[in-house]
Amino acid sequence: MIDIRKLKELVRLMVTNDLSELDLRDEQQQVTVKRGGNQSQPVVQHVAPPAAPAVAAAAPVAPAAPVAATAPPEPAADEGLVPIESPMVGTFYAKPNPEKPNFVSVGDSIGPDSVVCLIEAMKIFNEIKAEQSGTVVKVLVENGDAVEFGQPLLLIKPE
Repeated sequence: MIDIRKLKELVRLMVTNDLSELDLRDEQQQVTVKRGGNQSQPVVQHVAPPAAPAVAAAAPVAPAAPVAATAPPEPAADEGLVPIESPMVGTFYAKPNPEKPNFVSVGDSIGPDSVVCLIEAMKIFNEIKAEQSGTVVKVLVENGDAVEFGQPLLLIKPE
């Protein structure tokens, strides 16, 4: 089985470089990652190579389920709320460490340079800033949840 950290890095590279398919093979494993078409999330196909060369053609392998769950529904346009989206695939953390309070809570006023959360990817903790002023209306992700690129994390009412 492929290491989940390697898989997350492959998906991040695909999104960053706008790739629709990635196929990696070596003597021990084969990994194919595809995105696009009717699916908004990448699909991963992991196949272990046969122990000995096969004479007959192998049966096709069904694609695996999407890597992550679907994102929460977008807010209605008339609400005037703006989402703060995840810039990467990783793990969402609402506070700097378990003993500290959350970076932001519902009702907090934030500025463009306010850190709203951490996203851990490949054992690196990345500070995510609001990039605009407003008031936090809703936190859409729980502490420790896996998040995808472009997934809404918070909703703010702009000032």
